[in-house]
Amino acid sequence: MAARAPLAMPHAAAASAGPRPAAAPVAPRTTAPCLRARGAGGVPLLYQLPAQRTHRRLIPATRPGAIGSAAEAAPAEGLVQKLQGVEVFDLSGKALPVVDLWKDRKAVVAFARHFGCVLCRKRADLLADKQDVMQAAGVALVLIGPGSVEQANAFVEQTKFKGEVYADPTHSSYNALEFAFGLFSTFTPAAGLKIIQLYREGYRQDWELSFEKNTRTKGGWYQGGLLVAGPGIDNILYIHKDKEAGDDPDMQDVLRACCS
Repeated sequence: MAARAPLAMPHAAAASAGPRPAAAPVAPRTTAPCLRARGAGGVPLLYQLPAQRTHRRLIPATRPGAIGSAAEAAPAEGLVQKLQGVEVFDLSGKALPVVDLWKDRKAVVAFARHFGCVLCRKRADLLADKQDVMQAAGVALVLIGPGSVEQANAFVEQTKFKGEVYADPTHSSYNALEFAFGLFSTFTPAAGLKIIQLYREGYRQDWELSFEKNTRTKGGWYQGGLLVAGPGIDNILYIHKDKEAGDDPDMQDVLRACCS
């Protein structure tokens, strides 16, 4: 069998002709992060990871420059109109329009999940720790819960909360503010881990309050939130809506709204 002639090697010929000219520099392309893995037979595979999503900020339309956040951002336009006619009750059982809480003053108004909630007791403490700063800025601290006046009084007795406390037995303010509601926003892995941590810190759920009918059948399935508003009923400075149980607002944002 005749021997084959050696194959020509173009690169060898080019090498003998002298050094190759340097390639022009190419700017590196910005790509999404990738995950390297190996498939069948050890073939390298490359998976492109999704781009990181940024946290959205809610800017209420009721006032230019207002700040806030929400799981599903939506303009706060028409917020006050939805709250017109909504009443809450103080610890003596006296009814008052919810918008009167910030009509003639600036107020931090926190909406608890319910009066027996361990997560809400922690949030109440976080707010109470900043009450001196709020008072220095002329800001009142208010907490509203979806429950009865009796439950509100029990909450105050147990927690010694120093702010104002109001009951919303019909959950009408929660409906007007369109807070998250339901099973899947209540029982989440993040909420479960947070509850475990709070029990380690010494916080406890009040199960008697939690299993009262108006909590068990309706109020206890709402997620809460927080707003900073006033003076003036349409002066909404900040709003946060919990996307799930235990989704606390950023305290620095709250204090910034207090001092604005």
